[in-house]
Amino acid sequence: MPEKDTPAFNSFSADKPAALQDIRVLDLTTEMGVYCTKLLADLGADVIRVESPKGNPARSLGPYYHDESDPQRSLFHFHFNTNKRSITLNLENPDAREVLKKLVKSAEVLVESFPVGYMAKLGLDYDSLKKLNPGLIYCSISGFGQEGPYSKYKAPDIVGVAMGGLMYLGGYPDEAPFYPGAFQGYHLASVDAAIGILIALYHRDLTGEGQHVDMSMEESVCEAIEMGMVLWDVRKVVRKRTGRRVFRDWNEVFPCEDGYVMCSPFGGAGWQKIFEWVDSEGKAADLKEPIYQQALKVMAWGQMDVAALPPDIDKELLTKNPQLVTHIEEVWQQFLMTHTREELFKNCQERDVRLMPIYDSKDIYEDPQMVERNFFVDVKHPELNATIKYPGGPYRFKDTPWRIKSRAPLIGEHNPELYEKELGMSKDEIAILKKSGGI
Repeated sequence: MPEKDTPAFNSFSADKPAALQDIRVLDLTTEMGVYCTKLLADLGADVIRVESPKGNPARSLGPYYHDESDPQRSLFHFHFNTNKRSITLNLENPDAREVLKKLVKSAEVLVESFPVGYMAKLGLDYDSLKKLNPGLIYCSISGFGQEGPYSKYKAPDIVGVAMGGLMYLGGYPDEAPFYPGAFQGYHLASVDAAIGILIALYHRDLTGEGQHVDMSMEESVCEAIEMGMVLWDVRKVVRKRTGRRVFRDWNEVFPCEDGYVMCSPFGGAGWQKIFEWVDSEGKAADLKEPIYQQALKVMAWGQMDVAALPPDIDKELLTKNPQLVTHIEEVWQQFLMTHTREELFKNCQERDVRLMPIYDSKDIYEDPQMVERNFFVDVKHPELNATIKYPGGPYRFKDTPWRIKSRAPLIGEHNPELYEKELGMSKDEIAILKKSGGI
C-alpha cells in the first residue's frame, strides 16, 4: 500500500489528547459487548479486560493467525481488543472479587454481558458497586434486558437477530429467513451500549451521579431495521424479504465482468441516461421499441409508486406482461458483462446515476478511497514478529483523535502492572491468590 501524506483530519495523530483518555473502563464482556469496549478503548479510554485465568472464551473464536489454533492468536480477539489491557480474575473466587472491587473504586465505567442475575449473585451488581463508587457508570448488555419475561433466557447472536426482526428480512421471499452471521446482533448492541455509556458519562459530568445502563440486544436490532416497525404501525404491512429486489420490485444485484454491482435496471430514476449509454455502444437490442420504453418508465418508479405514474402510461403493463421485465434484465445483464465494476461505477457517477460495486474484503483493502484516507493502520505484534493492518476508526476528530496504540493483550499480560504497581499487592499476596485459583 503506497505511502500517503497525512490528511488534515487524520485520526491517527499521536500528538493530541484522545477524547476519553481520562476514562477507565472495566471490561467484563464476552462476544456480546466486546465491540462496545473496543470503541471506547480506541477513543482513548483505559480499558482493562478482566478475563478468567484461562482467558476470555472469545479467544477461542477463529480464524487464527497463520491457522495456529491458540487463544493468543485469535483474529477475532486481535480485532476487538486493540488498546486494551488484560488482567486475570476468577470471579467465582471471593478474594478475586475483592480485587475487582478495589479496581471499581478507580473506574468510571464497568461493562458486563453475563446472564442476567449472575453479577447480583456474586455481589457485583450495580446496586452493590455504586456503594463503593457512586459515580460509576455500570452497563449491562444482555439478550433481552434486565427485566421482562425473557430476561433470563439464553440469547446468542442468532436469537437477537431473529427476535429483533432482522433475520426475517434476510434472504429471498420464497425461501426461509436467512441468518446474516458475523454477530450483527452483538455488534448492534455494542454500538448502542457505547452511545448509552457516553450519554451517562455526560450526565455524570453535569450531576456527579452514576447510573445503570440496561442494554437489550433484541431492542437494538429492532430499532435498526430501517422502517420495518413504522411500516407496520402506519400501514399494517409486514416488510418482506426482497432477495436481489432491494428497493424496487426488480432485480438490483447483477454480475458484471469482474464481480457484482447493485443497480436497478437502467438506474431506476436515471434510466434514460443509462439507456443512452447502452445504446451508444450498440447494445440496446430491441429496447428502443415503444413497449419497452413504456416498461422502462414503469420500472423506474417501482411497483409501490405506480399510482404516481402519468395517466398515459399503463400502470398494469408489467403485471400483464412480466416477460417484458425478464427481457429488459437480460439485455441489461449482457451489457454489464462487457464492463468491469470500476468502469460501471465511474460512468454512472459521471451520469449522476446510482450504481455501486459490491466489494469483498480484498476490494475494500485496495479501494483508492480507503488508501487516500489512510483508513487501514499498522499494528505491531512483537511476540509474532509481525505487523498487521487493522481497520481504522469509523469517525474522525481533528482535536481528539482516534488511534490504535497497542495490539490486543496477551492473557493476563498486565497483571503485574495492575496488581503490584497500582494496587500495591505484594508478590506473596499475588502468589496466594494465584494458588487459590483467583487469578
